[in-house]
Amino acid sequence: MNSIQLTSLRTEYLINPLGIDSPRPRFSWIIDSANRRGVMQSAFQIIASSNEGLLHADTGDLWDTGKVFSDNSLHVKYEGDPLSSEQQVYWKVRIWDEKNEVTSYSEPAFFSMGLLRRDEWHGCWIGLKSGLRPTRERPNPVVYFRKSLNLQQAVRRATIYATALGVYRLHVNGEKLGRHLFAPEWTDYHVRTQYQTYDATSAFQQSSGEIALSVMLGHGWYTGYLGMYGFQKYGMEPSFFMQCNIEFEDGTGMSVSSDESWKASFGPITASDLQMGETYDANKAMEGWMLPSFEEHTWYPAERMYDYRGKLVAQMVPPVAQTREHSIRSIRQLPNGSWLVDIGQNLTGWLALQLEEEAQQTITLRYAEALDAEGNLYTDNLRLALQTDRFKTAEAGAYQFETAFTCHGFQYVEISGLTKPLTKEQLTCKVVHSNLTETGELTTSNPLINKLFQNILWSQRNNYMSVPTDCPQRDERHGWTGDAQIFARTAAYNMDIASFMTKWMTDLADGQQPTGAYSDFAPFVFGPKTAYNNDFTYTHIGSAGWADAPVIISWLMYEVYGDREILRRHYDSMKRWMDYNDQLYASGIRCDAPQYGDWLSVHERPLEEMKEQYGWLVAENSSTPYDVFSTLYWAYDAQIMIKIASLIGSREEVSHYEALYRKIVAAFHAEFITSDGEIKGDTQTVYAMALDFNLIHNKQLEEKALNRLIRKVTSAGMATTGFHGTRSLMRVLSRYGHHELAFSLLLKESYPSWLYSVVNGATTIWERWDGWTKEKGFQRPGMNSLCHYAFGSVGEWLYEQIGGIRGKEAGCRQITIAPKPLGGLTYSKASYETPYGKVKSEWKLEGNTFHLSVCIPANTRAYIHIPSAYSGQIEENGQPVNNETENLSLYEESDAEVVYYAGSGTYSFTSKLART
Repeated sequence: MNSIQLTSLRTEYLINPLGIDSPRPRFSWIIDSANRRGVMQSAFQIIASSNEGLLHADTGDLWDTGKVFSDNSLHVKYEGDPLSSEQQVYWKVRIWDEKNEVTSYSEPAFFSMGLLRRDEWHGCWIGLKSGLRPTRERPNPVVYFRKSLNLQQAVRRATIYATALGVYRLHVNGEKLGRHLFAPEWTDYHVRTQYQTYDATSAFQQSSGEIALSVMLGHGWYTGYLGMYGFQKYGMEPSFFMQCNIEFEDGTGMSVSSDESWKASFGPITASDLQMGETYDANKAMEGWMLPSFEEHTWYPAERMYDYRGKLVAQMVPPVAQTREHSIRSIRQLPNGSWLVDIGQNLTGWLALQLEEEAQQTITLRYAEALDAEGNLYTDNLRLALQTDRFKTAEAGAYQFETAFTCHGFQYVEISGLTKPLTKEQLTCKVVHSNLTETGELTTSNPLINKLFQNILWSQRNNYMSVPTDCPQRDERHGWTGDAQIFARTAAYNMDIASFMTKWMTDLADGQQPTGAYSDFAPFVFGPKTAYNNDFTYTHIGSAGWADAPVIISWLMYEVYGDREILRRHYDSMKRWMDYNDQLYASGIRCDAPQYGDWLSVHERPLEEMKEQYGWLVAENSSTPYDVFSTLYWAYDAQIMIKIASLIGSREEVSHYEALYRKIVAAFHAEFITSDGEIKGDTQTVYAMALDFNLIHNKQLEEKALNRLIRKVTSAGMATTGFHGTRSLMRVLSRYGHHELAFSLLLKESYPSWLYSVVNGATTIWERWDGWTKEKGFQRPGMNSLCHYAFGSVGEWLYEQIGGIRGKEAGCRQITIAPKPLGGLTYSKASYETPYGKVKSEWKLEGNTFHLSVCIPANTRAYIHIPSAYSGQIEENGQPVNNETENLSLYEESDAEVVYYAGSGTYSFTSKLART
């Protein structure tokens, strides 16, 4: 029997999802070949059945593909019988390998359909109006609902579909359903909200027929404090909507929905907000309120709220959930009697407390990222966000306190109001973020680089919170598009972001204006009045480098995950964006009004001098002129649209974007590049981005521009680039062979550099190069997050240059392994879980002997680069590599390296380097 196993069966990127709403879902699988070499899929067969018994009998009553001659194991679209609401589908797959030998069937996979039509939802939206106006110090309270049932028949299946305008948690007889902490997650509620599907069968079957459905309803993004805009930007009061469909063993059924028969109350969570914090008063605790026996006579009838007029869509992305617990580094008591807790890691989540406390004590927790020079909590950079929780005891006794609907970005917590000493054992630090599978690992012989890598990963964990936010702590936490798109390739190495970005691409499309302009963050919040009493009506729309994100990320989804469907879904939207810019900038030069540019770059010349030369085109936070920066991105969009149109568009559309690209390039050359290769602005960024985006279509000018960049970096001894230029800078230096210079930037420990923050104790990536300096302390608090992943885009470079792993072709079907044993490194171990399986690359230097071990997943092939070998003599598993080596062939050879083309499997190489 074939030793190959098929694993990680996914439906629309998810493993065994419940309640999806895709009528023709796509199937994918991974081929585990136990390191056998050269394994390729030549055919597959999928069977989909309406129950497990039929699937076990190999009967595909819904779909049986038969033997399909194809090497495709990604995104195979369901073509069986039409799927209906609540349909349960069981499926499995087998393949034929390169020898036409068939495997066993995979283990079964499963998915269910949600409610596909709005008229299948019954009941109404319910709430309980507080009539209060929320403030920073006193957000509005949580609402509590319950509904009692007495079932007389045995339950075969119970499925709950639930959603809210706000955030909710759902329980059956006190048992919380699902891992969701903030459901539904953030969308533009003017357009759509997500519903969640729960299999409540087990909870119902264990109940002996006495059922209590209970719900906590918080404010979340809908009515809570939102970024820089204040409270209630989508609605005034939260509301809840639910439907429970029950099937009994005798074949009958019933449906229970939210309506006025439910009971509602306010309770112990008297104030709750994602950014401000939460207040819990144990004097108002309702013991047993989640259980069937609870007396609810003091509760009110639930109020019928307005029907929701937007789209109800299934949540098809892993939820925001608790992913781990983090240890406590230290606790110390301050002179004022409060306690300072140091987690040792800047993270997102909260503390849970177990206390023995006196009566009527108010315990206050204040969260922050850092301490000030005196060792006290530093909260200035939180701006208007309070990040403060309060717990009030009732009578003396033991208490367990934990928040429900708030989340904090922090490393330190100040706890006041305690009457007894605090110990580590009384605290549990819970880490919370979107529960995405982590797919990448990297360790090296340099502990500072290892710490930098971990800081990048933690910054992503902390900011992937339903949407890719810029920061997790202050009064912002927006899905800023510029930050997200430059970090996206690093993010995709670190985690499986496919479903997460699919959802966010919809948010981006929902924020598109009638003009065709995309917004600068998504979900978008439109409105002239903010908490800072200013006007954001037009200033956060259509900005270069930010609003270009949908084009860039959709192409990334194709490159990394082989996803053509996302291109098709958003193609018309992207065309409207291109038309919008073409109408505004018909000359080919895109000249945005003052926006962001190469955000938070370091000035190479005094700002006054640059303003005298370029006027409003430069600013304190971006020294690269806006017109150059914007046109670079405009050309980059055009290049990507040529590729997308080639895949899914028409020949006329390809020709249109090719002509547009030529026009932009010609205008860029005429307007911004001199004959000696100088580009307007003369910053590291203009050269790095122009070379990275292939905008210099003249070999001599290209060489001159590159030489200018090298001289500027070498003379400065540092990177002066901002968010956007930094990613391009490292890519360009390596592309053109200046690896040593790139490594020198990476290993620099003085300001400005990545390792400057590391050697000064950072556990995440700072928003600014100078978030804190020894000479000046903290930067201005108005914009100084200590957890901002944008400069962490160097993670992509770490994977590709140190680890040596780079995916090629759609879905990483082709892989390049090309590590650079430079920068004094003697060891590196990297891995990356591609859509086809895990790639591994491990190398070490022993004197001038280079050892490289790689693992290539089945159904892919790889180019393996062996650096600086003497006369091409390379050993593989102790034997000279030759033309007869299994699944390994010489691709090309040069003085610098030897390249082999390899099939799947594991390989170990040894070579003598020309230099160490």
